[in-house]
Amino acid sequence: MASRPLSRLALVATGVLLTSLLGGTAGAQPADTPVFWRVPATAAQAQALAAAGFDVEEGDAGTVNVVGGQAVAGKLRALGFRPSFFDTVYKDLPARTDSLAADTFYGGYRTVTAHENHLTQVAAAHPDLATKYTIGQSWKKTKGQGGHDVQAICLTKKQAGDCTLSTTSPKPKFFLMAQIHARELSTGELAWRWIDYLADGYATDATAKSILDTTEVWVVPIANPDGVDIVASGGNSPKLQRKNANTSRGSCTGTNIGVDLNRNSTFKWGGDSNSACSETYQGVSAGSEPEVRALEQLARAIFPDQRGTGDNDPAPSTAKGTMITLHSYGNDIIIPWGFTQATSPNDAQYRRLGAKYAASNGYLVGTNEETVGYDTTGTTDDFTYGVLGVASVTFEVGGSSGTCGGFLPRYTCVDSTFWPKNKGALVTAAKAAAAPYQQ
Repeated sequence: MASRPLSRLALVATGVLLTSLLGGTAGAQPADTPVFWRVPATAAQAQALAAAGFDVEEGDAGTVNVVGGQAVAGKLRALGFRPSFFDTVYKDLPARTDSLAADTFYGGYRTVTAHENHLTQVAAAHPDLATKYTIGQSWKKTKGQGGHDVQAICLTKKQAGDCTLSTTSPKPKFFLMAQIHARELSTGELAWRWIDYLADGYATDATAKSILDTTEVWVVPIANPDGVDIVASGGNSPKLQRKNANTSRGSCTGTNIGVDLNRNSTFKWGGDSNSACSETYQGVSAGSEPEVRALEQLARAIFPDQRGTGDNDPAPSTAKGTMITLHSYGNDIIIPWGFTQATSPNDAQYRRLGAKYAASNGYLVGTNEETVGYDTTGTTDDFTYGVLGVASVTFEVGGSSGTCGGFLPRYTCVDSTFWPKNKGALVTAAKAAAAPYQQ
């Protein structure tokens, strides 16, 4: 394909052709084993592929990775693209042990039920430190189809007014959320370890004690519980469900059902896919999904509004609060904005803060254009920064290839690589919550 960006007319034409080749459901799960295909493509071409239903992920400069089997590779070739095998999706499993047998899948990753039980256990074991909240419901639960509550935990050394869903409580707040994209397995595990580090470490670890003495730490370990249920239902071959489980739109099948919760937030919604079967389907309206409403209601309940309404209104240097949303994969720290290639009015402060995070994990700091290479509208971090002024970033955890790469890294990579690299960055975020724009 030509290296220059597609014109608007050509982009529309390409989208029509892609949808035609993929069929009415635009991207149904292939029958053959999915892999990562490396595809040379411009940003415009990548967005056309994604809009038509291809599962497009970041690659190196001038390329993207497309997830799928031989059938997907054939459709790419029919369009004139040149896919080449890049990496496996599924990694070799370690030998199972009894300690990983209950409420786990794919070598040790925890189910939604395990995460729910974990929050209950932490709150019971540390009543002076931990408060569990139900902040909303999953789509399936709102429809009476099973599903889950969306749960959060607040961690701090409790004093009067702490962890009370108040924008005026005295301590600054750090908000960590994980697994809003269900198949990004390592992110929920990192949230689990962060919770345990603080709660179990308070009595013996000076850093954990310092954080909880001065800061409220809020964690949503599983932001998309219905989606994680679908992933886990595949057992040792996890299903590649990214979105939630909303089946009310389109004739989508398999893992193409649902709404991309990280395209459904109410700030700058509406620039992503309107195709119900696309992996980046944004939903019928801003904040249409109950999981997104739960996350936004929590953010509004704990953070005051600290910036103006204009895109160019910066958060003041006195603004408090930090937020990290964990995604995979890519080894990136993505700073606002997501919805536009323009930098945010706090760009310089974000780059300084990002450099402090990167001192621990070594990730690349930059905007969407500088990291993943494409715009994203209706995202959670754009919401918490754009509406509330909270210093918010995305971490893309993990390598692009190999045993510890992709969405489904080997479970042992969490403790061997991801947690050691990111623990310090999370500590930095918690410590920065009092004055993130003054770092």
